[in-house]
Amino acid sequence: MGSANNQGIGWWFLPKLTCYSLTLLLSAVLPSDAVGAILRKQGLQIAQQPETTQQDAARAVAKRVFQEGMQLEQQGTGESLRQAIAKYQEALKLWQQVDDKLSEASTLNNIGLVYGSLGEKPEALKYYNQALPILRAVGNRGQEATTLNNIGLIYGSLGEKEEALKYLNQALPIGRAVGDKKIEAVTLAYIGGIYNSLGDKEAALKYLNQALSILRVVRDKGMEASTLINIGRVYSDLGDKEAALKYLNQALPIGRAVGNKKIEARTLNDVGTLYSALGDKEAALKYLNQALPIIRAVGESRREATILHNIGGIYNSFGDKEAALKYYNQALPIRRAVGDTEGEIVTLSNMAALEHSRGNLQQAQTHIQSAIKIIEDLRAKIANEELRTAYVASVRPYYEFYTYLLMELQKN
Repeated sequence: MGSANNQGIGWWFLPKLTCYSLTLLLSAVLPSDAVGAILRKQGLQIAQQPETTQQDAARAVAKRVFQEGMQLEQQGTGESLRQAIAKYQEALKLWQQVDDKLSEASTLNNIGLVYGSLGEKPEALKYYNQALPILRAVGNRGQEATTLNNIGLIYGSLGEKEEALKYLNQALPIGRAVGDKKIEAVTLAYIGGIYNSLGDKEAALKYLNQALSILRVVRDKGMEASTLINIGRVYSDLGDKEAALKYLNQALPIGRAVGNKKIEARTLNDVGTLYSALGDKEAALKYLNQALPIIRAVGESRREATILHNIGGIYNSFGDKEAALKYYNQALPIRRAVGDTEGEIVTLSNMAALEHSRGNLQQAQTHIQSAIKIIEDLRAKIANEELRTAYVASVRPYYEFYTYLLMELQKN
């Protein structure tokens, strides 16, 4: 089945109903961990103003607590991310007490980033939307562009592609105007991810390759690895598995060299799924089983669900339906819990195909109907006719399977 849409600001390999393909998941387009130096506040920029001794003390405590939050966030585990939020919340109150608007907005942005890493997208959006008007009021254009990118990323991961493009297209000229090449590269890559999810591969490659050139110039290795992964995913969607593997094999050593476990796990996942597409299922399972404990250790539930889904797909290809369902049934509730609607579509459709292959037509119908309902909800949110047409074309295989299944049920 073709890309149901972009589900990730991840692009993750997800099996078709009858074969394998890389599905773009917007939540993985550019992993937030790889762009943290850009997406989070760029250091505490403390306003210079006369202060009382009490204000001085509050500011010093706020700065210390904020740094403790960053250290916890960098650990990347589920527990440490929750602790980071608590530290940031503590710092936020102190910045508000001393009326430091820029530090307040930066802390709000960091809280949003952590919630995004935990898969709690609506909560992340709430904090970004608090930061944006503050940044506009103080005139910090660079962080305004960063926050617009973050909001676009969230909308993309929620399946609202047109809304995502609206914010990203606001961020791009700001990043260029302030001369911040990293922000420009991030925005270009996000836009490329959206176009890939909408099925416009030519536009996706155009934006991603622009981003890659800039990232190499500014020597941002983490972002370079993420962009290489995403270019690989586009080539996989186009059917050029060898080209896709070439880009992923460039990304893997970079991710390991910079010590980025999230990038390492995502690359292992994608390499595994490519080997599956090339027919080497044993190699695929080896890579996926390497990826799973790494992604669990860093607390990325959304990606954990993707890898569980993909392992289920491998077992399904082996003919082990029970093992496949076991993994799908682990993936599905996680996807629902983190609001990964597009991943939910793919898992439901694979479960439908599996039940159909076992002759369980009613169960298959239940699963594919649930997937179609989510697709219809997402389609209704796209007002632009061109984008809606592209999205409808990308999800056509789901409808074709549903029609075929209804014919089977009618025959029986």
